Amino acid sequence: MNNTTSQEHSFNEAAQSLPELTTDDPMFDDIRHYRDDEVPAVVKRVINDSSLLGGLARNMFPSLPKFMHPVLKPVIRHILRKKFAKITDIRGCQEYVARFMEGVIRNSTDGFTYEGFDKLDPAKGYLFISNHRDISLDPAFIDMCCFYNKLDTVKIAIGDNLLRLPVATDLMKLNKSFIVKRSLSSVKDKIKAFSELSAYIGTAIRENHNVWIAQREGRAKDGNDATEDAILKMFYMYGKKLKMSFPEYVKSLNIVPVSISYEFDPGDVMKARELYEKSRNGNYTKSEFEDIDSIVSGIKGYKGRVHVSAGGPLTGDYQDASALAKAIDTFIYSHYQLFPSVLVAAGHDENVSEMDRARFLERINRAPEELRPYMMRMYGAPYFNYERCVSELKSASQECQV
Repeated sequence: MNNTTSQEHSFNEAAQSLPELTTDDPMFDDIRHYRDDEVPAVVKRVINDSSLLGGLARNMFPSLPKFMHPVLKPVIRHILRKKFAKITDIRGCQEYVARFMEGVIRNSTDGFTYEGFDKLDPAKGYLFISNHRDISLDPAFIDMCCFYNKLDTVKIAIGDNLLRLPVATDLMKLNKSFIVKRSLSSVKDKIKAFSELSAYIGTAIRENHNVWIAQREGRAKDGNDATEDAILKMFYMYGKKLKMSFPEYVKSLNIVPVSISYEFDPGDVMKARELYEKSRNGNYTKSEFEDIDSIVSGIKGYKGRVHVSAGGPLTGDYQDASALAKAIDTFIYSHYQLFPSVLVAAGHDENVSEMDRARFLERINRAPEELRPYMMRMYGAPYFNYERCVSELKSASQECQV
């Protein structure tokens, strides 16, 4: 029996010692995404949602006066009915999102490339853990990689802070998003929620579903991608119930580290402003719909080139969350694409063309002067992480050879 098969056997054997769980179990009803049988009713509800129709009217016809928006709602509702008429299950929703993403790639990037996904087994479930730069596009690009390589699309972990509107919850859950309860205040409620989340993720992997979760809570606004130990400890809460050791349970999750690189970040100015306000005032208060604005600007904004690199499942004997986090970070840092924007910002642009240098600096100089240093550090951070990571790998290799 090979090591992978042995780990699967241990996981399944341990899971049988607890009450049998599936991702459709009632205990997960408050966090799981929609099932196929729920889709028609939800789609109908979304199409008739007044807040969505109003938002689309404002977005599609920004130059029209506000009093015209109510007149447009029936027209937009008719358009949505025609577009969604054939969507009756989650697969149909995903195919619609894939077509939408192809438009995003065509209209707002200079090319989308990916690697590593062809080496994954379509019959297995993987836990994809990536760096986090864009609220909605990070998992969307990973989904496209899965889609192109005939892998099951991912169940997407999404914070409840993004679900203030009921229609937002519906749209996310139609796209296989499950909810991470971040807004709970009591410690007891948080522990219960994390335990439920851990069981859901572990059960999904056992059922051979793919799952995506960001390496940290919130985006890396300073460009410094770093995996939070707390997220990895949350994974193990279910492993503890199964009485599996940390290394054993981690292997059973088939963790695949993913490095996502954007040549240009559509949210760079918004992120820099938040960093500036925090440094100046000690805190930053988001506006009510700022996260929604970030999602929209991320989708519509220019991204230059985008590259996604997936590793193989981590198979090391990681003794704790810190060791596992380091392994994930090492992959992300060493596979981040050092686009000209990164090299210029880091001051290591000897081989960058004048055209690429000018294009990046023009973008920086369009921002308010007080935000430019934050943007430069944001873009340059991956270079220094890459250099440090490569140096550490070389040192480790030399020690092994001695």
